[in-house]
Amino acid sequence: MPMKRGVLVALGSIGALSLVIGGAVAWVGGKDLGPLLPPPEQCVATVNGATVELELDQAESAAIIAGVAVRRGLPGRAVTIALATAYQESGLRNLAHGDRDSLGLFQQRPSQGWGTTKQVQDPHYASGKFYDALVKIKDYQKLPITVAADRVQRSAFPNAYADHEGDARVLASALTGNSKAVFSCTVNPDGVPVQTVGKNGLTPRADAVRRDLLATFGRISTGGYAPGGVRSGHMEGSAHYEGRAVDVFVRPITAANTTKGWAMAQYLVARAKLLNIRTIIFSDKIWTAGGRSDSGWRDYTPPNRGGDEKILRHLDHVHVDVLDD
Repeated sequence: MPMKRGVLVALGSIGALSLVIGGAVAWVGGKDLGPLLPPPEQCVATVNGATVELELDQAESAAIIAGVAVRRGLPGRAVTIALATAYQESGLRNLAHGDRDSLGLFQQRPSQGWGTTKQVQDPHYASGKFYDALVKIKDYQKLPITVAADRVQRSAFPNAYADHEGDARVLASALTGNSKAVFSCTVNPDGVPVQTVGKNGLTPRADAVRRDLLATFGRISTGGYAPGGVRSGHMEGSAHYEGRAVDVFVRPITAANTTKGWAMAQYLVARAKLLNIRTIIFSDKIWTAGGRSDSGWRDYTPPNRGGDEKILRHLDHVHVDVLDD
């Protein structure tokens, strides 16, 4: 029988017992084995039975590639092409090296007019330049991945892009929000210092989340904070009262806005470690960093208090809050 975290496991005779709880001390046969290791940090997306695993830095990059496309209103096929290309060119890592002067996620060459050295190592800029070139290709959505990618990249090995098409398709579906609550990361938070609320009513960490979303998705409507802080409108003990939470609105509630909400919610999960995110809630689902993050998205039960059900269930906004210690 496989062992799982959080289970009491008996091994052999009486006394050979270990309590397996994240962060606890393990005892086997009366011996102290020390603190248990947390689960490995990684991200997983599963769509239609196909599963893709990513390391955190790969997920952070993939999320930007998809988010820039969502901002531009591009179809999922464009995201699949871009992700397959970045898989092949850099392994979804923002490389500071490459063949000759190739750099960044797409190994774009400053000498070939893609931008400055600094620009092509900016994932937002690099993704935008890739899409700029892609959309100029006639009927690119109908072309095979290898053909579309090669017409942008002019690769010496164009057929290699096909090797990543399946994984790229899964990630594109998840990170554009077309597949909902299917992308999750296991994140073990680091300790962080308590921060003072700034002029706009957010702590610097919370404001970093807001600015990160704006950089990727462009014009978005946010709330749940105000200069001087908010004093009402949220459940008791809410991170909003401490300036640690941002609501990202997707109103009115429509299929398209719900899809965009899931794009942003799963984007935030992908960048949760980087941004010190603690909790994300959207559309009856919740993700939390730490001991329960390896459970992925879970059903969310709203607080038992009066109010608009749509708001309480977070159907019209993505809630995100950050760590405080």
